[in-house]
Amino acid sequence: MDTKFSVALHILAMISESKESLTSQALATSVGTNASYIRKVIALLKNAGLITSHQGKPGYQLGKVPKDMSLLEIYYATQEVNQIKLFQIHQNANQACPVGKHMEAAMSPIFAHIETQLAEQLRQQTLADVISNLYREAK
Repeated sequence: MDTKFSVALHILAMISESKESLTSQALATSVGTNASYIRKVIALLKNAGLITSHQGKPGYQLGKVPKDMSLLEIYYATQEVNQIKLFQIHQNANQACPVGKHMEAAMSPIFAHIETQLAEQLRQQTLADVISNLYREAK
């Protein structure tokens, strides 16, 4: 299972709320993984402009304020896609079978509708919402 999305949310929340510069090792310790995996996720976030860093200066900064960073754009950055595609339709269905012949056409609109709804929900939520939930849970 791919966890880059949730790891990215963890990284972004920590960068947003930390008063000190965080290294990839410090982030890895919090996430519970290794620093090389954190650097891989950070590279994806940097490519999308969601975080920045400066040569010779330790740590990372957010590329946008949390309320302007939608969960959808974070998802797209970490999955390296520009569309949610959760469901794959099996290949090589028997076209001589009355079910196999029509199964792709029967499933495709359902899958597309669900993926569109998920994208809209992620578009409406922001990193600020995640941070708010963190503070609520910490109480």
